[in-house]
Amino acid sequence: MVQLQLLRALGEFLLTHEVRARLGLVGLALLVVVTVGIRARRTGLAVGAAIVFTLLMAQA
Repeated sequence: MVQLQLLRALGEFLLTHEVRARLGLVGLALLVVVTVGIRARRTGLAVGAAIVFTLLMAQA
């Protein structure tokens, strides 16, 4: 259980660092919106932000 939490924390850190390096504040904000949408069970918000995030990552 501790290993799973450590892997998740490491994954979040690496993803956040990569987003900040490539897209800056906008990418980080979209990543936060995706996370909030998933936790709040708002699929429309999460899917919309994920699509915009994917398009921005494809452009970078």
